[in-house]
Amino acid sequence: MQERCKDAKIELTSIEVLYGSTKALEIDHLLLLGPALVQVLGPNGAGKTTLLKTILGLVAPRRGRVYVCGYDATGRPNRAGRFIGYVPQLANVPSHFPITPWEIIEYEASARSKGGSFFARKEEISRIVEASLMAVGLHEDAWFKPLRDLSGGQRQRVFIARALVHNPPILLMDEPFSAVDPGGRVELAELVASLARTHLVVVTSHDPMLLLDYTDTIVLINRKLVAVGDPHTVLREDILAEVYGAAVLRVKDHVHISDEHGVAGWR
Repeated sequence: MQERCKDAKIELTSIEVLYGSTKALEIDHLLLLGPALVQVLGPNGAGKTTLLKTILGLVAPRRGRVYVCGYDATGRPNRAGRFIGYVPQLANVPSHFPITPWEIIEYEASARSKGGSFFARKEEISRIVEASLMAVGLHEDAWFKPLRDLSGGQRQRVFIARALVHNPPILLMDEPFSAVDPGGRVELAELVASLARTHLVVVTSHDPMLLLDYTDTIVLINRKLVAVGDPHTVLREDILAEVYGAAVLRVKDHVHISDEHGVAGWR
C-alpha cells in the first residue's frame, strides 16, 4: 500500500543523538504541523543541522522515534524522503561544475521516477522541470546557464526547485540565506514565506529577522530543546540568554544576538 501524507506533520519523541560519546541533541517531544513556517534557532554547534538530518533519517538517534506524516521514519531516509524536500546549505554545495539548473532538476526528476516515487515519461519530466523552476521564480534566461554563473540567490532558488520536484508536503531548509547577498535575501524570504502557505517549511537560521513577520513557530535549541512557541512567546531575553548566553545584548528597547554570523535584533 502506497504511503500518503494526510497532514504535513513532524513529531519527535524521546530523541537522543550522540556523536561518539558526545550528546549532540536531546528532545523530549516536538510536534510541528503545517502549513506553517518554523524557524529553528541556536548558536553554532547547537544541533540545528543535526535536527534536520535526524528528521530526514540521515542520522539515527541512539534512542527515540521520528514520525513524518504519521509514519515512523527513524533512521529511514527513503521513507522520510517521500514526504520531505531538503535544501542544504549552499556553502556545502559545489558550484564549479558546468551543470545548468535545468540539468539539476531533470536529473532529480529522472532519479525519482526510476526510484518509484512517481512514474514519468521524458515529456512529463520536462514538464515537471519547467514547473519546478517557474515555481521558485527563476527567470527562464537562467535555466540553461552554468550554475557557477548564477548569483547566490539564483542558485538557492535552483535547489529549492530541486526539493519541490516530487511535490512534498514538507520542506527543510538549512541556512537558506547564508550565501545570498543582502538584496537577494529579501526576495528569497518572500519565496520561503509563500511556500509556507501550502507546506510545512522548517528553516534553520542565525538571523530570524528576515522571516520573523511570516513565522508561526520558533524552535530554540542548544543541544537540547529549550523552547518552542510563537515568536512573541519564545523571543524573550530570559529564554534567549539560556541559549546564547553573553551574546544576548539589550540596547534600550531592543534585544540583540551577536555572534560571528552577524547581529540580529528585535523588540
